Amino acid sequence: MDIRTLSPAFAVTPQIHVSDIADIKAQGFTHILCNRPSAESAPGDKPSDIEIVAKAAGLGFSENPVVMGQLNMDNVSAQKVEGKVLAYCASGTRSAIVWALSVAGTQPTKDILAALDTAGFPMPQLGPQVDALAKG
Repeated sequence: MDIRTLSPAFAVTPQIHVSDIADIKAQGFTHILCNRPSAESAPGDKPSDIEIVAKAAGLGFSENPVVMGQLNMDNVSAQKVEGKVLAYCASGTRSAIVWALSVAGTQPTKDILAALDTAGFPMPQLGPQVDALAKG
């Protein structure tokens, strides 16, 4: 896994596998958030497969399938999950984008963009969208 921390309570990673669940729990995560549509996942890596193993390990699990080009406010709202969250998608990028939009207004935009950059997702072009959401 290539886990990248965006905040003390939120990190992103590319596609996870059922074999990663024990390590995810050992790293202190309490909730897994799937931002990858099921149709993109290989057999054995479907959200339903991961959910079964995650819940058996005592972790929360939720699906928020984000289709790039169709990102909407329901996706942004669904990103707000309690606990220490690990969100995943194909590369981690979608999860990072939706996180940035979901925390708009809770911290300065420059700090959100800096967190993305530090995690390896430099996206200064998101600044105007984050600002617009912060103004609500």
